[in-house]
Formats: sequence, structure tokens, C-alpha cells
Amino acid sequence: MTIAKELTVGQLSARSGVAVTALHFYEEKGLIRSRRTPGNQRRYPRDTLRRVAFIRVAQRVGIPLRMVGEALATLPEGRAPTREDWERLSSGWRAELDARIEQLVKLRDDLSDCIGCGCLSIDRCVLRNPDDRLGADGSGPRRLLVREAEAGSPRRR
Repeated sequence: MTIAKELTVGQLSARSGVAVTALHFYEEKGLIRSRRTPGNQRRYPRDTLRRVAFIRVAQRVGIPLRMVGEALATLPEGRAPTREDWERLSSGWRAELDARIEQLVKLRDDLSDCIGCGCLSIDRCVLRNPDDRLGADGSGPRRLLVREAEAGSPRRR
């Protein structure tokens, strides 16, 4: 039994557990690459399975595809990530994950009074914003966002 050096999009989907549409999206974003046959069918190198696994694990822990793409762009052309690559690239995401965890903990702690409350504690609610006083600070749920100054390091929102 010989192992094919290339996979069709259907084979890559079946082996990786990722929908064909998602694979096309990853390719559109430059995360994976294929070649086209004379019949215009996609063929993926076998090591694309490892790249897709890398993408999926990074997504699972909340890393945006933009950052995954930036990480993959640091690898030599066409090479799948190795264990050493994963260690190096994932360590760069640690600060981002720590900031998200901090934000989630703050959200959980701030919302604990709200569970089952039905806004009966509006006078002491940490999320309350009478007269939109926080509107001058910017858009979005200002009290739910951890400010960069509080965290001490820049990060995306």
C-alpha cells in the first residue's frame, strides 16, 4: 500500500475533520496552499494535515486566524509546523491568552451579582452606566473590557 503524497480537498477534510468550506477559507486566507491539477482540482501536500491541526488547536484556544497566519508566515515556505515551531509560536501567544483569561475572570466576578438578579440590584450594579457617562471613553461595554493600562501590556480587543 502506497501513501499518496497529495490529498484531494475531500480527503483532507475527512482526515482533518474540517469542513471543505473551512479548508477553502483557510486557503483563501493563505493559511494553507494547494496546487491545481490540469482539471482545476485542488491537491494538497500531505503535510497540510499538520498545518490544519495547528490552525485548529490555535483556534480552539482562542487565537484569531490573523495571528495564526502571522505565525505560519514565519515558517519556511511550504513546511508544516514541527513540535519546536509549536513551542516557539505558542509561547508568543501566552500573553494574549493570559489577558483573555484575566478579562474572563473579571467578567465572571463582575457578573456574579447579576445571576438571578433581574436587575434588582441596579443601585449597586458594577455594569450600570447612568446617562451614558462612559460613552466618552469609547464604544462597547466599557466596564467589561479590561483596559490596556490596567493590564500593563498592549493587546487586541
